Amino acid sequence: MKVIPLSEGWFTVDKTKQFVPFHSTQDQLKDRPAGSLLVEIQPFVVCTTNEIILLDTGLGYQVEGMLQLHYNLRKAGIDPLSVTKVILSHLHKDHCGGMIEREGDVIKPAFPHATYYVQEPELAHALQHIGSSYPTAPVEWLSTYSNVIRLQGTQQIDELITCTPSGGHARYHQSVLISEHNKIIFFGGDEAPQLQQMRHRFVAKYDFDGRRAMELRQQWWAQGEQEGWTFLFYHDVKNPTFSFSVS
Repeated sequence: MKVIPLSEGWFTVDKTKQFVPFHSTQDQLKDRPAGSLLVEIQPFVVCTTNEIILLDTGLGYQVEGMLQLHYNLRKAGIDPLSVTKVILSHLHKDHCGGMIEREGDVIKPAFPHATYYVQEPELAHALQHIGSSYPTAPVEWLSTYSNVIRLQGTQQIDELITCTPSGGHARYHQSVLISEHNKIIFFGGDEAPQLQQMRHRFVAKYDFDGRRAMELRQQWWAQGEQEGWTFLFYHDVKNPTFSFSVS
């Protein structure tokens, strides 16, 4: 399997839940509103023998006249039309914005040849809580799109991918494990967002259930060390991935 991080850049986010670009050579975190967090926005593409899998879809911003996610995929040598699966850990705006494209007032799938996967309760919850966290256009579009599989609890996809409700960061958040040829890739979304959080006990106030998220991180880290997982970190500004080796 091949993993490619698709960095959309650094941002600060505060209680307003607005993502403001941050340039390390000219910006200072102390100049941002109190409580601002510095985060990377970083979807991942995982290439297996027969699949091209996109894990979350970023903010949906444009760059050079195209969707930034498309731009990043093309830079990595991947045609966006070749993506076969789009798996969404949850539907907060920094994770689902790039799953659609807009042409004027028309909204269409950014990955028309892919099947989209989301937990059914997460989609229902997002529809009921449109606002600063759950964006109107992507969520409402996903609820009517035909090529989406609404997962009900833990499900295995094509004997390759296991999606498991985790419920730490968001009530119906899910983790994703991809296993092929004795290699295991783990994506914990916003419950395993940064390497330093995996190594330390940390309860985040921005989580739905911070203690559960902390306990999940400890559980995943221990299992990953034992089984040689590669972790993917969506919000880490320095460490997009970390791999344990199996002795």
